Amino acid sequence: MSESSSYHSEKLVSLAHSLSGLGLDAANGGNITSPDDSEPPPPDSGIELGPGLFFADGKRKVDYILCYKNKKRRPSRPRLSVTSNGSIPIPLPMPIPLGGRWDSEAESAEASAPAGDAEESKLSEEEKAMMREEFERGLLDAGLQIERDKEKASGLMFIRLHIPWPILSREAELEKIKVAVKKLTDVRLCVDRKYFGEQIGFYFAWLGVYTQLLIPPSVLGIFVFLYGIFTVDDNVPSQETCDNGLNITMCPLCDAVCDYWHLSSVCSQARASYLFDNGATVLFAIFMSLWAALFLEHWKRRQMYLKHSWDLTSMEDEEVFMMSDVDDHLSGYFINISTLIFLIFVTFSAVFGVAVYRICMLSVWSMNPDPEAKASVRMTVTTTGIILNMLVVLVLEEVYGAIAVWLTEIELPKTTEEFEERLIFKSFFLKSMNAFAPLFYVAFFKGRFAGRPGDYVYIFGDYRMEECAPPGCLIELCIQLSMIMLGKQLIQNNVFEVLIPKLKKMYRTMQEQKGNKRAAEDAENDGEEQRPRQQFDKDFTLEPYEGVSPEYMEMIIQYGFVTLFVASFPLAPAFALLNNVIEIRLDAAKFVTEVRRPDAVRCKDIGIWFNILCGISKFSVITNAFVISFTSEFVPRMMFKFMYSVNGTMSGYTQHSLSYFSVNNFPNGTAPSSSLSTGVTMCRYKDYRDPPWEKDAYTFSKEYWSILAAKLAFVIFFQNLAMFLSMLVAWMVPDVPRSLREQLKKENMMLMEFLVNHDEELEVGPRTILHSAPKASWMSMTSVSTMHT
Repeated sequence: MSESSSYHSEKLVSLAHSLSGLGLDAANGGNITSPDDSEPPPPDSGIELGPGLFFADGKRKVDYILCYKNKKRRPSRPRLSVTSNGSIPIPLPMPIPLGGRWDSEAESAEASAPAGDAEESKLSEEEKAMMREEFERGLLDAGLQIERDKEKASGLMFIRLHIPWPILSREAELEKIKVAVKKLTDVRLCVDRKYFGEQIGFYFAWLGVYTQLLIPPSVLGIFVFLYGIFTVDDNVPSQETCDNGLNITMCPLCDAVCDYWHLSSVCSQARASYLFDNGATVLFAIFMSLWAALFLEHWKRRQMYLKHSWDLTSMEDEEVFMMSDVDDHLSGYFINISTLIFLIFVTFSAVFGVAVYRICMLSVWSMNPDPEAKASVRMTVTTTGIILNMLVVLVLEEVYGAIAVWLTEIELPKTTEEFEERLIFKSFFLKSMNAFAPLFYVAFFKGRFAGRPGDYVYIFGDYRMEECAPPGCLIELCIQLSMIMLGKQLIQNNVFEVLIPKLKKMYRTMQEQKGNKRAAEDAENDGEEQRPRQQFDKDFTLEPYEGVSPEYMEMIIQYGFVTLFVASFPLAPAFALLNNVIEIRLDAAKFVTEVRRPDAVRCKDIGIWFNILCGISKFSVITNAFVISFTSEFVPRMMFKFMYSVNGTMSGYTQHSLSYFSVNNFPNGTAPSSSLSTGVTMCRYKDYRDPPWEKDAYTFSKEYWSILAAKLAFVIFFQNLAMFLSMLVAWMVPDVPRSLREQLKKENMMLMEFLVNHDEELEVGPRTILHSAPKASWMSMTSVSTMHT
């Protein structure tokens, strides 16, 4: 290194993760097998290092651990695995000859059962030993230092590697590691980013911003709920529903076995529905559209600040190409399309299957002679159907995750980045469709095609399509959303993220103890001393790191629950906030104590996840507009109040929203076979149709078409208002904070002064330094760079 750029060496320890790989060239470095006295001591981190992190001399730090398994007789395929203690987090790209394979995740047979059988192979133990020796010679020729335990006849073996400081310095020069000019200033970096890398750092930064911004909608949603509680007694439609004096007789819920029933029996459902279906809910839905836009803009500002603080503004995309064939591409696309279509059919079939369950159970339980059981049959069927829906969603989500990986592999993307993006997109498409399909059914399809008394729609010949309760489907949508949302979060957090990893860890520990016991017996028989259990032995039993995609997926699905159907459940942001407060700590504990330390991965942003967030936010405007218009009673109530009410109040709305049906028009075999109500000539049902005494009996009335037009007009108004507010937020909130713009200007001036004063002393050209500066600085200094060149 030149004397003028000696400050590079002071940063190499913290920038070692920037290495794209050690170019192991024997010509550039000799065989270093002993400690180098000139090598500087490891940097003091303030953390006492545990056993097993140094060589036997106690000076040389262990940078990597190579793991392999010896077997006595049965031949097996070698699977070298690499783990790191964090000093050099990028795996060595050393190829393994003779068809061997590098496995970055130390799993497969070794991970699931450290003392179990490995994958069968045609290679003998002697051939595998020769491969290991050749591999180790390459490491020694490159200048790395190796320490290993005494070879055992069987069991798990570890090879410890140390990379001397001269090798790091040499490779830093070859890789042209660049330090941005702003590194000269006192910039503080996040601890998690320095320890885990930018990819995990961005995840926790995004989760922190998302959780923090959930506080305002959570508080407002609670106020909306409290408003419903305090005003429910003044709600005229609820009062009319609960009024026994009106004596409104409703048509039977099923054919033959179901009796007529009184509207006052659903009084509790009507009051509960008003808690979430009131005027404040509409304002809250508009606010959530504004909040989604504000959240995206705020994250863009935060992301820009982090990119500047973490020296990522000049980071270039490094594409790693994958081997593929054109014919395989075509067949992979065909399989992908056909499989996705099939899975869409499976998802809708699952939703339809649960609907059929509710239809059948409603008919069966309605035959119960117990009056109390008959009175609660609808609530019982609804509750059990929601629980069944939740279980189906959880099971299919795990299945769809595995299918998405398989579909992406057979598609053969050209680069690893393209592979990851396609995998994320497929996983999100399948899992979100699985999670949201039951909600879309209840919100927009249930009860829409059920028909009317005397002309119902039947499935399987005898079963009527299910209908919404007289208060509407909104209360069922609310219950469905809360149950799936809470069920997914509680089960995923407690079972999939805590319980199952701990059980796997216990199993691997037990298997390792059995293997160590056998190894100790062999060592005792051979008269050898058994080495104590090292730290890397304990780390090997941890769960393999699977990336941050599962964490992002869980939070993005939750973001969909919060935004897509918030008009039906204003408490969704509050539930999400409580979950995320726990989620941050669970994820932190998992990354630190439950999984093997991941290799640090540099990235400029959160990637395709931001595009998915933008898509959900825009789609949420449409869904909330249709939920308010077609699922809730907001538009019909407003139409009645301002167009059909005789005194401008809601008095008489219940009677207005129910149509008449003559019991003489029941088809044969569908009227109640026995009835406790006597003298019933007319029954009521929820719809806007002409009465039987009109010329066009049972056809849609003028009120129906007027209300339909008002619903469509509200959808258009809501979407345009939300779009205008989003554009206003985007215009008012710039992507780059003002403080960051000022900082970039100062850095531009520092860079210009540095180039003018030190250009002749530098061994590297000014273009190299400009390349390491922020993007805005580089663009503004192009002319200066050309002039000095």
